Amino acid sequence: MTNSIPEIRDADFLFVTGSNTSEAHPIIAMEMKLAVQRGARLAVADPRKIWMTEIADWHLQLKPGTDVWLLNAMAHVIVSEGLEATDWIAENTEDFDKVRETALRYPPEEAAEVTGVPAETIREVARAYAATPKAGIYYTLGITEHTTGTDNVYALSNLVLMTGHLGVRSAGMNPLRGQNNVQGANDSGATPVFYPGYQNASDPEVRGAFAEAWGVEQSETTGLNLNEMMKAMSDGQLKALYLLGEDIVISEPNVCRVEEAMNELDFVVVQDIFFNESCRYADVVLPAACFAEKEGVFTNSDRRVQRVRRAVEPPGQARADWEILLEVMKRAGLEQPDYQHPREIYAEMASLSPKFRGISHERIEREGGMQWPVTGPEEPSCEYLHKGGVLRGKGLFVSVEYRPPFEQEDVEYPLVLSTGRTLYHYNAATQTRRNEQLAHKQPEGFVEVHPKNARKLGIEDGQKVDVVTRRGRVRARVMLSRQVRKNAIWMPFHFPDVRTNYLTTDAGDAVTGTGEYKVCAARLEPVPDSVPERVFPGAFAAVE
Repeated sequence: MTNSIPEIRDADFLFVTGSNTSEAHPIIAMEMKLAVQRGARLAVADPRKIWMTEIADWHLQLKPGTDVWLLNAMAHVIVSEGLEATDWIAENTEDFDKVRETALRYPPEEAAEVTGVPAETIREVARAYAATPKAGIYYTLGITEHTTGTDNVYALSNLVLMTGHLGVRSAGMNPLRGQNNVQGANDSGATPVFYPGYQNASDPEVRGAFAEAWGVEQSETTGLNLNEMMKAMSDGQLKALYLLGEDIVISEPNVCRVEEAMNELDFVVVQDIFFNESCRYADVVLPAACFAEKEGVFTNSDRRVQRVRRAVEPPGQARADWEILLEVMKRAGLEQPDYQHPREIYAEMASLSPKFRGISHERIEREGGMQWPVTGPEEPSCEYLHKGGVLRGKGLFVSVEYRPPFEQEDVEYPLVLSTGRTLYHYNAATQTRRNEQLAHKQPEGFVEVHPKNARKLGIEDGQKVDVVTRRGRVRARVMLSRQVRKNAIWMPFHFPDVRTNYLTTDAGDAVTGTGEYKVCAARLEPVPDSVPERVFPGAFAAVE
């Protein structure tokens, strides 16, 4: 996030796209609601009617997978009507002419035909966004979980740059992180192309610094991203797997292929706080401590590094992840650092990462959570990025053209399936399905179906159906809902009894490898003699 969560309530315009914020990020949604109560205008671009659309000034209910058309059409309005921040662009950016040329090929009238969003709505939202100084963009997996996810992000970035909504309070470009401390994991180098602090692994100077600090020569070859790892596993090129806090047979797309590949692996280690579905394939299970049983720091969506303190001792043989990893290094005969506390690990990372150099456990204890970059011990926390100028020197415009999803509906598979999260469960639901109250609120998986599609198929609310794609079939109860568009269906992926990711395609984004969870072609087949039962509709329902 370029900006901070507390700034949201002071924004005058919020553009929320690909984010069911009230269910997936309820605390951030509260800040958005406060902004709306104060008078901010809200535009929500989402294929579903979600709770946030109930308070929005505009709902751009686009067809899944047409984000680039919509965003380029908004850019078309801005440049064709002279709403761009001309002086700011000239001083702070490069390659604007390429994006202008592309945007002019995406008029709102043609966008309406492709996306289903009325041309006048596109114009109104684009004008309001461009004309409002304190205007922020907020997005998450509905933007990134596509084969064109990187293009979608570039298209959003173009809107920010052409309006000058960067380096100011309550504006900017703000991806909302989907899991606890996923920002911290990325910050600390849990990617195949970066060392801690987003230092490029292809840079010889960076490799040399870490080689000297760690006493181990660093490879010039970058690793595989998650999607590439799953394919390498299926092709027999990957022989062993070490899973930490990740239940891939629930969360990964095209799970049938993943499970087949895991059966062929030579060795599987699962390190987690509970026995999860992936443990069925494990040779070794290592019990880890949960958040309340360990010391360290978490970093949230707005780059805020905060202390985590142990409240209770880990049960049984469970240990903090860093302690387990050190013990594995020791048993493997490797020389391991003599860490006694996570503060020492963070201090080492900070000493090698300019972005974090001024952050330490001791300083957080004195001052509270700190937002990077903090480049020195006297530097203050950074509330929002790019203040006083774009960090890379010039903001880079990137022209993107529309590309259709990997898979589109046809005669055999006439519906578009999207997946996502609900309010009551969290990701693979390793924790939340064990909570009696949450399990009572939402005990099983379901499929949202528009009433008109249900009537055409002779399907009733609560009836069981087989949801079928080119990967396989999954049985689930129907929840009739006008939250979804006609000819679209939606499913949560939290439940092992309704393994939604048996259905999704593992076609991935060319840059990040992220799977296209949000668009795949599907059909529904009624299950004979299934008895309709009430299905809990979630936090917001629009059944009839």
